[in-house]
Amino acid sequence: MKGKIRLAALLLALLGLLCACGAREEETREQGEPSLLLGFSQLGSESSWRIGNTRDIEQKAEEYGIGLMMENANQKQENQIAALRSFIAYRVDVIAFSPIVEEGWDHVLKEARQAGIPVILVDRDIVTEEQDLYVCKIGADFYQEGFQAGEYLRRKADTLGKEKLRIVEITGTEDSTPMRQRQAGFRDAIAGDERLEMLESVNGDFLISRGAECMRYLLEKYGDGIDVVYSHNDEMTLGALPEIERAGFVPGKDLVIISIDGGQKAIDILKEGKINCIVECTPMLGSTLMETALALKRGETVERETHPVEKVFSDEQDLSSLPPRGY
Repeated sequence: MKGKIRLAALLLALLGLLCACGAREEETREQGEPSLLLGFSQLGSESSWRIGNTRDIEQKAEEYGIGLMMENANQKQENQIAALRSFIAYRVDVIAFSPIVEEGWDHVLKEARQAGIPVILVDRDIVTEEQDLYVCKIGADFYQEGFQAGEYLRRKADTLGKEKLRIVEITGTEDSTPMRQRQAGFRDAIAGDERLEMLESVNGDFLISRGAECMRYLLEKYGDGIDVVYSHNDEMTLGALPEIERAGFVPGKDLVIISIDGGQKAIDILKEGKINCIVECTPMLGSTLMETALALKRGETVERETHPVEKVFSDEQDLSSLPPRGY
């Protein structure tokens, strides 16, 4: 009998403990404890696009109830690697980062794999022979963006009716994914069109100041021999435009200006007629990132690559009703 009483008492104690645990879990949920901890290494704040991307990720983490450890690498790969190692040491649930360049990530990502932490690439790719070092990539199709820019130029050449259009290209950070793929897509689109001649490509590093420097150099070298400026992002375009005007040319008329991103300032200038075409590259990737991180924590399989739907804005369209861009 005493044994039965002791057993009953033990069961009651266990039941009480379980109830207490359940109450604490419910209390924790009510207090808003993060559903997971995400470590995110942003490559920098070099553009309105990057600032908009950071802001969107921060806002969406809060909306989804996700704890966010955000580190800004300020355009240096060594800072990103240090951030990833700090995330591993902290034992975050998921790591995400926007790699500044494509190569040189294998060692730190092997450390993440060994720690059992899944890695998501955001916005850019990496080059590695071990494809299981990251789970998936969320970001634009940069090749398609470059291809769409080239397709626009072919249509513009038809409209202008010129026999020859000479192009200069201001590229993004050397060896970065968008630089490589936007260049490849553009060149594939214009390949075989004898009217379109590439004069030179120069590295503008996605920076407004470098865009200005590159444009000054190109104008000094080629002068009125330039018909088209193809810039890999809005910031470099915004740096180039004043240099074009200082040289006595009217951007959008004397020179065809093609840009990529679609930030508010560039869109406003497009509406003024000083830019002819902008291929959209949206920074609003936060929701997809949060949903993917939550799915990984639940042990679900996710798509290897996810691209947002993006548009082309140009002087071929009526843009008067285009809503605010948000970046």
